[in-house]
Amino acid sequence: MPQESEAVVSAGARGPATYDLVVRRAHVFDGRQALAGLYDVAINGGEIASVSAEPLRGGQEVDAAGGWVMPGLIDTHIHFYDVRAVSDPDSMRAFEDNELPEKLGLFLEHGITTIKSVGDPTGGILDTRARIAAGTLRGPRLLATGCGITGRDGHPAATVFSDNPWARERFTGEVDSVQQMRDLVHHLADRKVDAIKLLSEGACARSGEPKYLWRNPAFPDGVELERLPLDLLRAGIETAHERGLRVTVHTTQQAAAREAIEAGADGLEHGVTVEPLTDHSLIDLMLEHDITYTPTLWIDDAHPDARVNLKKVAEAGVHIALGSDTFSGRGLFGANTLQEAGLMVAAGMTPTQVLAAGTSGASRQCVRPDLGTVAPGNRADLLVLNADPTADIGNLRDLSMVILNGELAIDKR
Repeated sequence: MPQESEAVVSAGARGPATYDLVVRRAHVFDGRQALAGLYDVAINGGEIASVSAEPLRGGQEVDAAGGWVMPGLIDTHIHFYDVRAVSDPDSMRAFEDNELPEKLGLFLEHGITTIKSVGDPTGGILDTRARIAAGTLRGPRLLATGCGITGRDGHPAATVFSDNPWARERFTGEVDSVQQMRDLVHHLADRKVDAIKLLSEGACARSGEPKYLWRNPAFPDGVELERLPLDLLRAGIETAHERGLRVTVHTTQQAAAREAIEAGADGLEHGVTVEPLTDHSLIDLMLEHDITYTPTLWIDDAHPDARVNLKKVAEAGVHIALGSDTFSGRGLFGANTLQEAGLMVAAGMTPTQVLAAGTSGASRQCVRPDLGTVAPGNRADLLVLNADPTADIGNLRDLSMVILNGELAIDKR
């Protein structure tokens, strides 16, 4: 932990300490809205103990000087392991030893205190999660689905990992029967993953359905994919729900999004990106089923309809969660998440809506009600900012301090 700055002082000379740490005289965005006036936010252990308009005392005190306190940001859609560098046991070990700690630190430096991995090698990412939880590895709170589950020769197995068979077996789970789907979901549940991710577009051919051409700069001619068979999709969702796990489904088309929701999905990763969202009954279906929509504009903004579709679902009142789909090799971990927030505002959401999507909305997607709001009893993952993020989303970059689990993790003063 960095040394205390001058902004962190002992309260001993001013009376007995009541709390471990107090952030004094701050405006507060509580995860849903900005509170009127100035507050002291008190922390005991790893929890928020009080949010008070009256002055509080702590063993340590941070003078926010009229700045802003808000929950730490949550990025609900990241790919952490480098899909290009990891291709055998030696390269995997080299990534974990030489690159992983620094990349984790980048998230904290940009104010992201929780990340959700949605398609990394199951053994590696769960070991990383355990090391962070044990305190032997410094990083943001890590949630993980383990491998993403797709159909045989589906995305990303037949696309991203088409020439990397070693990684393909570990980053993806390919299934071609209901029993294989159920067995894999049970295996991941036994490993204590935090959620299940299914990839809808990419599996066996289905007669009468429109073809889907997956495009990426690395595949200029495109790769023809089709949706996950409905019986496999349903089996994955049903089995996960039997094990008490939330399921989010990778979709990009309206038909696939509808199919995922009707099969019982809890959320959509990407949502509708490759075509205009013209089916208003699909938005009604999202509302009826309490779906969380994760737009991932950082990766999907090249599609001309992605922003307009996000604006439509947000204005309708669909739950939105911030998730960037960030991965190694493009941009910078942490900075990409802040770029995602800016793109969401550019799409037509207000800064307050985007802040909620990155805090309380993201905690809802992750089924972590202890995160994402500034409220007594919640985990003390907090940001101290110098300027108002509800007025300008760019003020997320004017970061002063990051408090993770009640301790100062980053101090930029």
